[in-house]
Amino acid sequence: MEAKSKLGYRTSRYLEEMLNVKPIQIGDIIVDPPILQAPMAGFTNYAFRQMVRDFGGVGLQATEMVNARGFVWMDQHTAEHPDRLWGVKDEPRPLAVQIWDNQPDTLAKVGHRLAHEYRVSVVDINFGCPVKQVTQKAHSGSYLLKTPDIVGKIIERVVDACAPTPVTAKIRLGCSPDRINAIEIAQVVEGAGAAALTVHGRTAKQMFRGEADWDKISAIKPFLKRIPLIGNGDIDSAEKVVECFRRYAVDAVMIARASLGRPWLFAQAAAALRGLPIPPEPSLLEQRGYMLKHYALIVERFGEAKGTLLMRKYACCYAQGRHGARHFRSHVANVQNRDEFLNVVNSHFPVDAPSEQPCHNNVASA
Repeated sequence: MEAKSKLGYRTSRYLEEMLNVKPIQIGDIIVDPPILQAPMAGFTNYAFRQMVRDFGGVGLQATEMVNARGFVWMDQHTAEHPDRLWGVKDEPRPLAVQIWDNQPDTLAKVGHRLAHEYRVSVVDINFGCPVKQVTQKAHSGSYLLKTPDIVGKIIERVVDACAPTPVTAKIRLGCSPDRINAIEIAQVVEGAGAAALTVHGRTAKQMFRGEADWDKISAIKPFLKRIPLIGNGDIDSAEKVVECFRRYAVDAVMIARASLGRPWLFAQAAAALRGLPIPPEPSLLEQRGYMLKHYALIVERFGEAKGTLLMRKYACCYAQGRHGARHFRSHVANVQNRDEFLNVVNSHFPVDAPSEQPCHNNVASA
């Protein structure tokens, strides 16, 4: 007898029929389940990806976004390639690497290396990052939504350079509420040869404020003829994943900030889509254990001093929404070494019921 899920759906067949949930195809890559992990600057490195992979439930993982021009500079100066490519050559597939810049030739050069030397599954181009360092200073990311012709040229060059590795794009709805042009950009993206499109349901001007507009994401679907539409924004539970498929015309969903302290969220979402019981949230004791495992992975790569500094932001995410999270953050923000970190975790990591709101609203994700 098939188990009944918390959402009230009795079987995976029922979900498939009612929600039309099925794997998506990006080039020759099958993404099953159609749940993707978002690239997030400063967060989705190898250690985070490994934590997610241990729980399962994600159809396609992604690195942090890589500055294409910086990659080329390191190559020319025989420097070590960016830490954002840590683990990429050897970890399991499928795996996407996201790159950003505004120069078609530079992006094509880096895309070619990623596709043919690193042998990544997907090369994703960022047209959605709203942070000033990328937009105003580098005229990249969501800044390029102002110039659909340049978006098209970039995609055409990168597609040619990466073939047969598929190339995808991630965008926002537009630069500002009065300059929403996602439908136009989507048609340009498809026409230039991209294999999939991800849309974050906010404008660049909104950054991460307000709510993602999934109606506007859904409105893009009729204008795409052959490539899948992936929706992104505000997905923080398995129930929301199911709701997105039920209410909106998307082929897949991408989970971002909500997963940073909950790498098990993808497994919960995958179970919900299959009509299975949603795995419960781990106990706080278990969550602390996962956080310490995450810490060990980072220290193994970067050493104790740098690893401890890098782990401070992840530790805040693991504590988010818990009673006492603010107190824990105030202490963990100052740790400098392993002993200090473990002492703060043992003394101040939340042990009570959730009460606070998430603390990751400024994570740089497109």
